[in-house]
Amino acid sequence: MRPRSAAVPQTTTDAVWSFRDPAGKVIAINNRILRIVKSAFRPDVEAVLNSRIIQKFVQQGKFVRTTPLDLADGNLPEVVRQQMVRHINAEVLEHERIWFQSFPSEWPAEMLQAAGELTLELAENLLEEDLGLKDGTPFNVLFRGAQPVFIDVLSVEHRNPHDPVWLPYAQFVRTFLLPLLAARYLSAPIGRTFLANREGLEPEEIYNSLGWWQRVKPPFLELVSMPTWLTDRGKRENESIYRARKMKNADQTRFVLRGVLRRLRKGLHRVRPRQPKSFWSEYTSMTHYSGEEQGRKMQFVQSALGECEAKRVLDLGCNTGRFSLACAEAGRNVVAVDSDAAVVGSLWREASTRRLNVLPLVVNIAQPTPPTGWRNRECPSFLERARGTFDMVLMLAFIHHLLVSERVPLFEILRVAAELTCNAAVIEFVPVTDPMFRRLLRGREELHRDFTRESFEQACSGFFRIVRKEELAPEGRCLYFLRK
Repeated sequence: MRPRSAAVPQTTTDAVWSFRDPAGKVIAINNRILRIVKSAFRPDVEAVLNSRIIQKFVQQGKFVRTTPLDLADGNLPEVVRQQMVRHINAEVLEHERIWFQSFPSEWPAEMLQAAGELTLELAENLLEEDLGLKDGTPFNVLFRGAQPVFIDVLSVEHRNPHDPVWLPYAQFVRTFLLPLLAARYLSAPIGRTFLANREGLEPEEIYNSLGWWQRVKPPFLELVSMPTWLTDRGKRENESIYRARKMKNADQTRFVLRGVLRRLRKGLHRVRPRQPKSFWSEYTSMTHYSGEEQGRKMQFVQSALGECEAKRVLDLGCNTGRFSLACAEAGRNVVAVDSDAAVVGSLWREASTRRLNVLPLVVNIAQPTPPTGWRNRECPSFLERARGTFDMVLMLAFIHHLLVSERVPLFEILRVAAELTCNAAVIEFVPVTDPMFRRLLRGREELHRDFTRESFEQACSGFFRIVRKEELAPEGRCLYFLRK
């Protein structure tokens, strides 16, 4: 006899849940983001929706737009109605849907710092209305293009106007300051930190990797060594640290809290990312394209973009993002991915400065971000989020890297391209005789002797039809505009 499993409503199979907050749940279903708020927390939600500060942040695009729903609404999914039966007097909110969801494990250090700055800015402004944040984690932030957006409505709550303690302090240090410090001074990738632990780093973890001379130098001394020493001295817990501390004057309390937030902001500035540099950040300065060829390549991409009327573009192996930026300038929504955090960080800086709708992410498409969280359902994998989302995929000067460095067969590369786009692709063919291809092969040309323009076109025919192609140089690189 088969064991009985817990009954799961059929309507939940396509829903993505977030349930770590005791105040409620978030359900992503049918392209809608719905939040169920338990009755005990409705006053905090009402304070958020009526807050002048929150409304200002919403208008600036820094806080997610939120609308209360009528429970009599016939468009509510059945899974939400089932939850309403369980939670009497609960409220349902609908949030605007940030187009492409990303996670801290996919951000360069520059984006993590921007998320930290937004968190502190919001916390400081909320003091005016005796509101505060109950947690300080980058998982409260998404990016709309290059702009950070605070999305966790239930993170905002009424605060005691006489309590001078900023409760998320330790979490903010673990999830913002210490990962940024480790990235800047120890070359520890942000992605590796958050894939290993969504709660960031403990001071002891960094302390144990330092030499004695580093432990007494700033910023390690104040962020790592002193907390570690104090923890060692206080291993026998003193219950007094959990008692609420009160001040008589509310203005004085706000003054103290502003001082705490200023210190955190200074700490965030001290561990800010260095100007990134890597081999690939200098890639575009190499001489494998002439100026005329670069112009023709850009013109080919822009022509294909207009012809298929693509609104959403995925730039795989974006490098410094020249084509991503051009697509965004043409009014497209762009997700640009590369495995090199330095070039992704540089692209974010430029897109942010120019306020272009480019979301740059550190993703190795050969080993993309896996699903994480409880039952692997809280944070979907990159491929799950990206599949069928885009009108056009760009793979420019990229497939030879997958063929050689990652040893992915051409058929599989084209299969993924076809899965990610619902319409078109622009792919650049690079022959084995190309200097950059030969540099990757390091004398092993025989391994890819069957990779020819003819074999490439034949492989493409399994997924796409060739609309047109253009040689950038005789017997050299060739651009293909493909449609499904």
